[in-house]
Amino acid sequence: MKRMLINATHPEELRVALVDGQKLYDLDIESTGREQRKSNIYKGRIIRLEPSLEAAFVDYGADRHGFLPLKEVARSYFAETAQTGRPNIREALREGQELVVQVEKDERGNKGAALTTFISLPGRYLVLMPNNPRAGGVSRQIEGADRDDARDAMNSLVVPEGMGLILRTAGVGKAAEELQWDLEYLLKLWSAIDEASRQRQAPFLIYQDRDVIIRAIRDYLRGDIGEILIDDKSLHEKAQEFMQQVMPNNLRKLKHYSDSIPLFTRYQIESQIESAFEREVKLPSGGALVIEPTEALITIDINSAKATRGGDIEETALNTNLEAADEAALQLRLRDLGGLIVIDFIDMMIQKNQRLVENRLREALKVDRARVQVGKISRFGLLEMSRQRLRPSLVEFSHIVCPRCSGNGAIRSVESLSLSILRLMEEEAMKESTAKVVVQVPVDAATFLLNEKRREIWRIEDRYDVSVIVIPNMNLETPHYQVQRIREQDAGLASQTESSYRLVAPAEPEAAVEGTATAPRAVQEEPAVKDIHRQMTPAPVVAEIDTPAAEPPPAGGIVKRVLAMLFGTQPREAPAAAPAPAPRQDRPPPAGRRGPPRQDQRREQQQRDRRERRDQGPRRDQGPRRDDGQPHRPSPQGGTPGGMQPRPEQMARDREETDEGGGDEARRGRRGRRGGRNRSRRREGERNPAQAAQGAAAAEREDQDASVAMANFQPPSPERTDEGSAHESAAAAPQAEEYAPVPVDHRLAFVPEAGPAVETAATEPVTAFPAQRTFTRPEPDSEAAAPAVHGESAASQGSSTETHS
Repeated sequence: MKRMLINATHPEELRVALVDGQKLYDLDIESTGREQRKSNIYKGRIIRLEPSLEAAFVDYGADRHGFLPLKEVARSYFAETAQTGRPNIREALREGQELVVQVEKDERGNKGAALTTFISLPGRYLVLMPNNPRAGGVSRQIEGADRDDARDAMNSLVVPEGMGLILRTAGVGKAAEELQWDLEYLLKLWSAIDEASRQRQAPFLIYQDRDVIIRAIRDYLRGDIGEILIDDKSLHEKAQEFMQQVMPNNLRKLKHYSDSIPLFTRYQIESQIESAFEREVKLPSGGALVIEPTEALITIDINSAKATRGGDIEETALNTNLEAADEAALQLRLRDLGGLIVIDFIDMMIQKNQRLVENRLREALKVDRARVQVGKISRFGLLEMSRQRLRPSLVEFSHIVCPRCSGNGAIRSVESLSLSILRLMEEEAMKESTAKVVVQVPVDAATFLLNEKRREIWRIEDRYDVSVIVIPNMNLETPHYQVQRIREQDAGLASQTESSYRLVAPAEPEAAVEGTATAPRAVQEEPAVKDIHRQMTPAPVVAEIDTPAAEPPPAGGIVKRVLAMLFGTQPREAPAAAPAPAPRQDRPPPAGRRGPPRQDQRREQQQRDRRERRDQGPRRDQGPRRDDGQPHRPSPQGGTPGGMQPRPEQMARDREETDEGGGDEARRGRRGRRGGRNRSRRREGERNPAQAAQGAAAAEREDQDASVAMANFQPPSPERTDEGSAHESAAAAPQAEEYAPVPVDHRLAFVPEAGPAVETAATEPVTAFPAQRTFTRPEPDSEAAAPAVHGESAASQGSSTETHS
């Protein structure tokens, strides 16, 4: 079962993990010392216009100014003279102009935040874009028939003019009342934002996106998540209040975790979370992934390492690449890496294997909420892809630049660093009016210079007539050093005449890094609009409709089941009042409920047809014949597929004819049908005697079952038929207007209705012939036979009229 685990035991970090059983598949960590501005709405002021960039720099209250491209500015902010065409940024906007902006991308490194004036307000099921009428539609993750249902649901909503609306994945299959409530909430939120933006001057914070817990419940909670566990009491109450107001149907999933074992340790995901902070990630088969984020792109190198389970090199490479594709997609979600990503797979010679790896990676990326574009494996074994960054990556707020290597990832050796310092000393000594060169180096480098390179230092002093002082500084570590050049006019200063051991530079205090515990927490600004959901009435609670249980098959032995299939009614043990026929359901089944699979329906229908052919005996064209030589045609009111009860005199006549001569002909007909099958069995038996013996035994058992069924089959007696007909006619009296007597022709062939009507006719008693049944009249065989048929039809009509009268 999938769960949402929320860990808030430490106030410095809030962690939200999505697990499937004990496997982590998504992670979100928010540091309380770092303010996240993405999706926040501000009122800002244009500070500077840059025509070369076609962008404006906006002061919205942060340390750095935001970057606002011209294409992200709504035309409602343009000047009146620039409403048409494609105007210049200086013609459309002006410095000092105030506008409402939303942070699209948070600050990253030395770059300021990316802003937009096209506001988007996410709700539980919908996303409202109040000033972007051209945007809107259905989420790209909705596919197939659900996409058509989503469009129908969107058409049922009334969207104000000039606004756009997007249906999120969580809104699929939701009732119109729930979608309408979410739309009203977003409209009220935008009304409050618009009103607050007019009350104060820029810059200030208008609306702040919710914290990580509420945001995770709103964005990640879907129908397949069974539980939401929170280990903090206050946050549990906060989430309970939000869900009670916005999504009361899912309130039963929210639970407070109070066990002594830590929440993430209970589900064994701490080690999986730690893999998101490592440079190298191990694969189950022994391979490894090496992830290297750089300034412009992210590289993922796949190594086979200890993977040796394949039969050959191609199979080993394929298995390792398939595992690496799944793990790479997981690490991209956990670390939230974005931008251009290059994956170096192990070389594969077969094109089919390369396509398998590409498809495996696309399948693993389907659960990712970010927008992803995947290319193909090139001739060099590289696959390029791009991923949208949903939030600041895990590295940005949890890592700092290494103070020793300065982010390079490697440092120079002592010998290489010492030689570099020696060349730098000579370069400084060559400059004019140089009196002294003071070099402060780590202890290791100073030891190497003063011993192995002592002669080279003397030569520099002698050649350029300068003094070189090497100071071992214990406060420095490789590759850090300091080189100071003292000119002749400054050599007489008191600070330059001190002893060399007094010139040791003190250790520099490390600068506080934003996002760590040592950094001072900035005072967060309170938004002007908040807690709008508390002003709304709770969301409607839509009751879930249970699927009705299937009707049980007719009980009893083989005779009762045969009678139920032939006459369309179940045999009654005792006379009882016939139940009123259930009203026909014309409405389609509710969304989310599906009937039995088509394959099971076809299998059941084939089994019923097979039993019916076996139990009915001879075919109609090989059955008993009448005195006039014409084939005997059973009465339409007998055991026809129409399900009507036979007349007593007709059943008696049919039984007499069957007793006189029908048995021999029926047996001959069965033997005739089995003739071709027996010949094929004899030919097969000559080739395979053992299989032929088994087939003969199976055929003998089938013939015995058919003989027993025919021997046990007895048509209903006239007395029983009269009793049942009278009883059913009394029960069907109130429905005389719906079912009217129809003259029946023996040449009419009944075409049963398709769908649920056929199943209803097989389980419910039918007392009269429905007026809406469909019949087809076959073409006459010859002109001579037509009068006889018409005469018989007239006789049948007269007898039918007498019976109903």
